[in-house]
Amino acid sequence: MSATPCPAGDEASRPSTPVLRVMTYNVRYFGHATRGIATTSAAIHRIARSLAHLSPLPDLICLQEVETQSLRSSTMNPQWHPEETQLERLMLEFHAALAESGRTERYFAYYFPAHTYRLTMRTNIYTTGLAVIARDTLQVDHHNATQPHDITFRRRVRRLKQTRICAHVSFRHPSGQTLDIFNTHLSLPSVFSREFWTGQARMGFGPNQLEEARVLANFIQQEQRSPLFVVVGDFNALPGSPVDRYLREEAGLVDAFSRVQRVSVEEARAFPTAGFMNLRMHLDHVYSSPGLEWLDFEGTHAFGRRGAFAGLSDHVPLIGRCRVPAVEALQGTRASPAA
Repeated sequence: MSATPCPAGDEASRPSTPVLRVMTYNVRYFGHATRGIATTSAAIHRIARSLAHLSPLPDLICLQEVETQSLRSSTMNPQWHPEETQLERLMLEFHAALAESGRTERYFAYYFPAHTYRLTMRTNIYTTGLAVIARDTLQVDHHNATQPHDITFRRRVRRLKQTRICAHVSFRHPSGQTLDIFNTHLSLPSVFSREFWTGQARMGFGPNQLEEARVLANFIQQEQRSPLFVVVGDFNALPGSPVDRYLREEAGLVDAFSRVQRVSVEEARAFPTAGFMNLRMHLDHVYSSPGLEWLDFEGTHAFGRRGAFAGLSDHVPLIGRCRVPAVEALQGTRASPAA
C-alpha cells in the first residue's frame, strides 16, 4: 500500500480554498547512521536537503527527537559556533538548500525542551525535545516553547523517567483562520506493566501510554484556541491499540491518514512508519479535529520503501494536506476532544 490522494475528491472542480500541508517526522537526533549514538553533520545536511526538495513545501514541519547541546550532538558533529543547537544548524542548512534550489520561501522555528541527562552542571550527556518549523506566512499568536506541557505518566523510578511533553503553537493562517498544532512524543509501553509481558502487541497497549493519551487530550481541550487543530507525533502506538482507540473514539479525533487512504485498522498497521531491526510498525500519526478536510498524503512512503527520506532515520515522515474552511463556516462552533 502506498499513500495516494483520496480518489473521491475532484479538487479541480471545487472552489479555491486554502490548503495546509503538515509534516511530522521523528529524526532520531540526526544520528541514524550511528544508531542514535551520535549526531552527524551529514544527517542534518541530508534531511535539510530532503525537506527543501519537497513539492509543494510543507507549511508546518513537526519534529520529534531533537537535541539542543550535548556530548551526543557534538562529538561527531563539530559546532559552527559555541552556542549552536541542532535546530539552529538544521534551519541554516534548510534555508541554504532552499536558496540553492532557487526557492525564496522562509521558515521560523521553535524548540520545546523535554529532558536533559547531565554529566555535570555544564555538560549534558544528551537532551531530548520537539520542534515546530513554520512558513513565515503563518502568524504565530501563541506557543508554549518556554514551558511545554508535561504529559509524562510516572509511577516508578521517577527521577529516571524521561519527560514526555506536548508542544503547542497557535497561528493565524493567511486566510484569516486560526489553527492550533500540537506536537508530541508518547512514552514506550512500561516494562513494569503486566500487559507488556502477556500481550502479543505492545505498542500503544501500555497503561502508562493510555494515561499519557488522556493527559494529552485534556491539554488539547483546555488550550486549543480554535475549533481547527492538528495533533501529530510519534505516539509509539499501533492503529487499533488502546491509545489509538481512545484518541479516536473517546477524545473525538480524526485519524487523517486512515480517512484519506480509506483503510481498515489492519491495513493501516501494514503501512509501517518506523523500523527496528526486522520489526516494521505504524507508530506515527496525524490526528485532527473533525472540521478539517484531509486531501492526500502524497510524498509519504512506507518505511523500507524508496523515498526522499529513506535511510535517514528509524522513522519516515507522514506528510498530509488538508483544506482550511472559511472563517464564516466555523462561526459559533467549537470542536474539542472529550475529557
